[in-house]
Amino acid sequence: MTPPFPVSSGFLRPAAVAALTVLALTGCAGVSQDPARAQSPEATASNTADPGFPLELDNCGTEVSLDAPSERVVTIKSTSTELLLALGLGEKIVGTAFSDGPVPDAWTGSPVPPVLAEKVPSREAVLALAPDLVFAGWESNFSADGAGERAQLADLGVASYVSPAACMEDGYRPSPLTFDDVFASIEEAGELFGAAGAAAELVEAQRAELEALSPSGKGYSALWYSSGSDTPYVGAGSGAPALLMESAGLENIASGIDAGWTPYSWEAVAEADPDVIVLVDSAWGSVEKKKAVLESHPVMSQLRAVRDARYLVVPFAASEAGVRNVETVRSLTEQLAALD
Repeated sequence: MTPPFPVSSGFLRPAAVAALTVLALTGCAGVSQDPARAQSPEATASNTADPGFPLELDNCGTEVSLDAPSERVVTIKSTSTELLLALGLGEKIVGTAFSDGPVPDAWTGSPVPPVLAEKVPSREAVLALAPDLVFAGWESNFSADGAGERAQLADLGVASYVSPAACMEDGYRPSPLTFDDVFASIEEAGELFGAAGAAAELVEAQRAELEALSPSGKGYSALWYSSGSDTPYVGAGSGAPALLMESAGLENIASGIDAGWTPYSWEAVAEADPDVIVLVDSAWGSVEKKKAVLESHPVMSQLRAVRDARYLVVPFAASEAGVRNVETVRSLTEQLAALD
């Protein structure tokens, strides 16, 4: 889905251009440099490039090259916005779009960037903010009628990046997604933004939290109900929903389908008769709306999980691969314990 076009490695941020201009003017003026000054610690520090740069990444089949850490970022989807906030890099965000829900309380003290659009922003709206990088949660966010194709943005000197866990092309799509993949995505973002230390600390803390969790030992079967009424859209066997359910000790009734999410059938749900149902809460498909669909359906209303209201709730923003996955596993295990 993503065209394999390279991002220009010659892109320089405005600050870098200004610095080169000053150096050129200084040279033309014939000002000689003091040898002692040239060897001073201050001069050495000012002439040292950012550690880890230039950086080149193969991102979902697209080459991403940066000469220095990104400083002006447009984020699309909550997963990209929340990752930067979790790394303490909220000041780099100049605009956001396609939020899947409110920012968690832990990050509400961060600077609030302007919202470009409720869904995918236009390329014109993105470029108006003069970003040096667009960080998207889905590959499909980059399109001619969306934020712009990645090759088009590269031609304009704007790099693009997709969360690696969301890559769709064979050879790049994690199948199945693991927590090692999630943590690797956090670490790669740390490299991209010059915050490798913060990323390492975040991953270490999340690994420790994950290891301390005890999955349910009941062996409950579960339906991950994401959206849809005539045709349910459910969590399948190889993406974030599968990872979260497995980590919480749940057996996914759609585990045999190699996808993150998939259209399913109410007949297949009825045949499986899951012990619990995970409801994904979103602005466009609230938990109450999903309950109404299940409880008014002539067949679904007879399921044990529906009759006994054995529901688990996950916010949509926490249901995709990202920094909230460990928190979501903890929430699921706590909700299961409360049901019991």
